[in-house]
Amino acid sequence: MLDKKVAKKILDLKERYPSTESALMPALTLAQRANGNRLSKEIIEEVAKIVGVTAGKAYGVATYYSMYNTGTIGKYHLQVDTNIPATLMGAGEILAFIRKKLGIEPGETTKDGLFTLSEVECLASCGTCPVIQVNDTYYEEMTVEKTGKLLDSLKKGVMPVKKANYNWGTECNVLLKNRGVKNATSVKVYRKNGGYKALEKAMAMEPQAITAEVKASGLRGRGGAGFPAGVKWGFLPKGSGKPVYLICNADEGEPGTFKDRQIMEYDPHLLIEGMAISARAIGAALSFIYIRGEFDWIADILEAAIEEAKADGLLGDLDIIVHRGAGAYVCGEETALIESIEGKRGQPRMKPPFPAVEGLYGCPTIVNNVETLASVPFIIEHGADAFRKWGYENNTGCKLFGVSGSVNKPGVYEFPMGVPFEKLLEAAGGAKGTLKGVIVGGLSVPILRADELEGLNMDYDSCVKHGTMLGSGGVIVINDEFSIPELAYRTIRFYSHESCGKCAPCKEGSHAIVRILEKLLNGRGTRADLDTMARILDSVNEGGSTLCPTGQAFAMPLKAMYEKFTDEFEALVEQ
Repeated sequence: MLDKKVAKKILDLKERYPSTESALMPALTLAQRANGNRLSKEIIEEVAKIVGVTAGKAYGVATYYSMYNTGTIGKYHLQVDTNIPATLMGAGEILAFIRKKLGIEPGETTKDGLFTLSEVECLASCGTCPVIQVNDTYYEEMTVEKTGKLLDSLKKGVMPVKKANYNWGTECNVLLKNRGVKNATSVKVYRKNGGYKALEKAMAMEPQAITAEVKASGLRGRGGAGFPAGVKWGFLPKGSGKPVYLICNADEGEPGTFKDRQIMEYDPHLLIEGMAISARAIGAALSFIYIRGEFDWIADILEAAIEEAKADGLLGDLDIIVHRGAGAYVCGEETALIESIEGKRGQPRMKPPFPAVEGLYGCPTIVNNVETLASVPFIIEHGADAFRKWGYENNTGCKLFGVSGSVNKPGVYEFPMGVPFEKLLEAAGGAKGTLKGVIVGGLSVPILRADELEGLNMDYDSCVKHGTMLGSGGVIVINDEFSIPELAYRTIRFYSHESCGKCAPCKEGSHAIVRILEKLLNGRGTRADLDTMARILDSVNEGGSTLCPTGQAFAMPLKAMYEKFTDEFEALVEQ
């Protein structure tokens, strides 16, 4: 039975959304926390009744997202990120230590019911790996020694205070300008340092003028696709008579990508100001921040900042809802994200229609990511020309780069678009050991060998010329201590786990490659297996084979790994 206070919170949530079904996911999250970190069948049915959906729909949502626990779970849920950046930075040792110390395997719970161990996908802590998420709390920069102390503390019923040192640096001083400022999350400090001046200026401008300025700046979407933001806003239909919605995509789930959290965690008002300006430009009265569910404490920071901005009269009639996801990589795709906000399983829609024409609740919708929206205040306050002084035509402005893996100073660095890769690597302390390869734009882009990096600049066009893509700017550095087939196996395990199952090429293709690489790594693979894998990758990589980019997101990087490090794969074939 749900506590009356929790039921009241769910009822209050229903009032905030245009459609009550949108309250389903946050309601399930509230219920799970109040029910010992578990969603029983009875609790799910009770939530469904309060929200006003069928029990079947609620159960379908609860079993789709990885953060909902419908089975038995211990008091402390130990979730160890073992994705590529974490693996490169020692997560395997941490997982092995926990297994030995607690005597359980991933997916199991200790006999006393105290601990459940899980091996999980990327937690967007790539610069501070290894990371263990204990219930809703991150413990970063973990070592075996720190892990032992953490477990001992938890056995005593004490959740230690989390501490982590983040490497960061800025040459542009735009997106990270308040990163080291004390109490920068408060509206008072943000305004003292010049914050909300751009919004004040924007409120005196015509909406079309704001859009024109953003378009003139050349700002391209920083989430990975690189589509011009101002052009995207211009796709909204005129005079539809329907509400227009703005959504900030803060579902930072691409392995190797951990830049957006820096803005939200340390300078939330920068994002809020950018959203307020953008909302005025497109005529939106209600906006959403769709944040990945694991960022629980960051969601709290954002909600507090929004309330501060409202109290200061800065947002006018604009309302911003922080909508927490629950663990689904595919919700980084804008239509899957929209489905998720609507209280459904996060699965991509057929396009067209595109969200700008028919998006959230069937209304015109613009979806931009955190870094894109946070760039808008600078453009409006200082002008498009000031933004264009960085970079060059079609590659303008400042850019955040997350550098992880085999480097001495993993972290987030802000540079002008087009910064030489060598300079970025130097800022991150250089490679550890002998450089073998680099993934420059998040796990979904093709790998580059060390000998392919000469002359590489970190911008859209230079990356394409070098046979890869800038993507999200998530740079994963790999040294010669690591096997590419093993990294390929961990890569495909991620995509197989995260496939929503809607498209057969993605779902079945990823599962088939998991089995092939398992055979190879266990010494049972054949030449025919490699040929089969290559055919699958070629087939999935064809444009239009899947509804969303997830299929190509694994086909492109795996194809590059196989073709550029063929000898390592062939060495695993039975002789």
